[in-house]
Parts: sequence; C-alpha cells; structure tokens
Amino acid sequence: MNKFGNILKDIIVSPLMTEKIVAGEKEGKYTFRVKKNANKVMVRKAVEEIYGVKVEKVNMITLKTKTVMRKSGEGQKGKAGKKAIVTLKKGETIKK
Repeated sequence: MNKFGNILKDIIVSPLMTEKIVAGEKEGKYTFRVKKNANKVMVRKAVEEIYGVKVEKVNMITLKTKTVMRKSGEGQKGKAGKKAIVTLKKGETIKK
C-alpha cells in the first residue's frame, strides 16, 4: 500500500488512440486521459502499478473546450479534462 491508497486505479480514465499517438508508441510514449485532480506523481505511480513498467517522464496537458456559435446561441465543443503523455524507460512496453 502506498501513500495514495486505492485511488491510483481511478486516476487513469482511459488510454487514447489516434494515428499520432500510435506513432509515438514506437518511441515509448503512451497517452492517457486522466482525472482533473491528477498530478505527475500520481500518474507515474498509477502507470507503474497497473501496467508493471518503469516510467521515465510524465507530461500533463489541460484540455479546454472551444466556444462555438449555434442557432440557439453559444455552445461548447469538445471535452474538458486532462491528458498525460507517459514516456517509458528504454526497452519497456505496455501490452494492449
């Protein structure tokens, strides 16, 4: 048991899959959608615990919605949240 308790499994919402992200996996970079309150340390611990790999670096990106005009007025487009780009140590991979 670590100091974060059982919340580590709840930190990672889902892995993301796009052409750009799949190309980055060859370099050992994996991208996940994470909870808004997650930080780099929590994401590192969660990935290491869930997937059994060693993490070298974590980059966090805050996603914002875009405001668009519609017939009924202003609206929002996209999902707000956070995503984490995790770089694994050389030779490590995550099995899908």
